[in-house]
Amino acid sequence: MAAPSLMILSAASSSRRPSFTKWLFRTSRRGLPSSNTSFRLISSVDPKFLKLTKADEQIYGEFRKTFGELKIDVLDPEELKSEPAKEKWRPFCMRFEGVVEDFNYGTLLRLDCSKGYTEENTIFATRIQFFAIEIARNREGCNSAVYNSAKKPAAAVAEGAVTA
Repeated sequence: MAAPSLMILSAASSSRRPSFTKWLFRTSRRGLPSSNTSFRLISSVDPKFLKLTKADEQIYGEFRKTFGELKIDVLDPEELKSEPAKEKWRPFCMRFEGVVEDFNYGTLLRLDCSKGYTEENTIFATRIQFFAIEIARNREGCNSAVYNSAKKPAAAVAEGAVTA
């Protein structure tokens, strides 16, 4: 009897399938906690002080050594998913096998870091891509916009309580 075949969807191939991405976005609140947890963190704590993994220093150093010119505030999906990009990302990702748990699992990544997780603003990426880009966004001040915008409503509520 032949063993059942398994269809494995890679982050690279599945990101180009709109129906898969739509399904993934709808189920991400349950199934992909990394992205949602990170967004809640950068909304409530100054991202410059966040540490996402035990290997943040190594991830950031390797990321900027390999992708020094990559624009991280607003990502171009082609910089992650095109064939030339995959050739560059693959060896980078493999450096973290055994360093970052589930480094090659998929998660959602925001394209524009000043915006939240919406269907239009997300792409499917590996966990190590997510960590590398989000750590860089935190350290380079890109995620400060989310933190600052989250502080404004809280400050307005606090100010209203003081004046009442």
